[in-house]
Amino acid sequence: MNTSRTLFERAQRVIPGGVNSPVRACKSVDSEPLFIASGQGSMIIDVDGKEYIDYVMSWGPMLLGHSHPNVNQVVHQAVDRGTSYGAPCQAEVELAEAVIEALPGVDMVRMVNSGTEATMSALRLARGFTGRAKVVKFEGGYHGHADAFLASAGSGVATLSIPGTPGVPEDTVKDTLLAPYNDLEAVKGLFAEHGQDIAAIIVEPMAGNMGLVAPADGFLQGMRELCDQNGSLLIFDEVITGFRVAFGGAQSRFGVTPDLTTLGKIIGGGFPVGAYGGRKDIMERIAPCGDVYQAGTLSGNPVAMAAGLATLEVLSKADYAGLEARTSALANELADILRAKGAEVAVNTLASMFTLFFTASPVTDFASAKTADGNKYTAFYKQMREQGVYLAPSGFECAMVSLAHTEDDFTRTLDAARKVDL
Repeated sequence: MNTSRTLFERAQRVIPGGVNSPVRACKSVDSEPLFIASGQGSMIIDVDGKEYIDYVMSWGPMLLGHSHPNVNQVVHQAVDRGTSYGAPCQAEVELAEAVIEALPGVDMVRMVNSGTEATMSALRLARGFTGRAKVVKFEGGYHGHADAFLASAGSGVATLSIPGTPGVPEDTVKDTLLAPYNDLEAVKGLFAEHGQDIAAIIVEPMAGNMGLVAPADGFLQGMRELCDQNGSLLIFDEVITGFRVAFGGAQSRFGVTPDLTTLGKIIGGGFPVGAYGGRKDIMERIAPCGDVYQAGTLSGNPVAMAAGLATLEVLSKADYAGLEARTSALANELADILRAKGAEVAVNTLASMFTLFFTASPVTDFASAKTADGNKYTAFYKQMREQGVYLAPSGFECAMVSLAHTEDDFTRTLDAARKVDL
């Protein structure tokens, strides 16, 4: 009996597409979704009891692995005290202090409930602070599903080949200016034409939703200079990179300090959470200090705050360099195995993430990411999943490695790749 298939059939009758987030439907990899019953360490177990080595890790939050005992302990304690108050709690203060201590660009922080909520709030704040309307984003950059960001979004929008932004009025995206990722000259051109009207640049300091693409030398620094010259704000979307590419985030790793930072995923320890923070003079424009309004009943939820705080406490002592070296070795050996089979493969890897692109060209932006052979990725995904290796059901995503992944996990993953027929 295939319980996942049965559940998917039931789900399609009551949930659009049978899933609550589009990429999970696995359409682009010609598959049906797995329904997951549990996770432990580097493994997930589906509803039929089959185990998989997990390289999705809830799309990034589970850097410690699933069901980490430190996180579980504080979550159980928090639940026993109550699951929601709609009022301040001690854990949100402590988590805010931990985030501020870790990230160079954050003097104050506001907790929200998702990465999308964080980015839409940061954009509103940037517009309110500068009195300007336009925002620069990058082709293939995904900053959540708020209207202003769905112009040339990567990730699920690209995976499903959805044209344009249906349901988003043209007036909503007319102030969204697009440039290719890693093309500083294109950004300079936008500022030459619109500089006095640009409230902010929003950028993934390491792109993660066109697959993994690292910033070119000088790209982030150049945007910092452009914003300073034009009175615009630089927003780093660190929903993926925050506490993953380094404990101090991409801003620490690359030595560029943004005006505003958006966070999510890891700071919730597996619970729904987001945050945005930045310079004190900007953040104090948020109500009730200032006149830019944003609110949320579940913001600062005591259970999520406890999980996030426990996660950061463990990560503050983690061996990031060791995990990066292991991840790079795995990614490059996977690429070599596939090349030996005659496949053209470009591999991008950074920190505890990697993406295998089935293309002969280096991948430096969304256009080059789209040269990858989707059919090859589909074949790779399906055969790896059959052998108990769970990869992202989209070639426009990153593989996520956790501190819980073992050398045995890597050996089994490489052995599975050797059996793939491309």
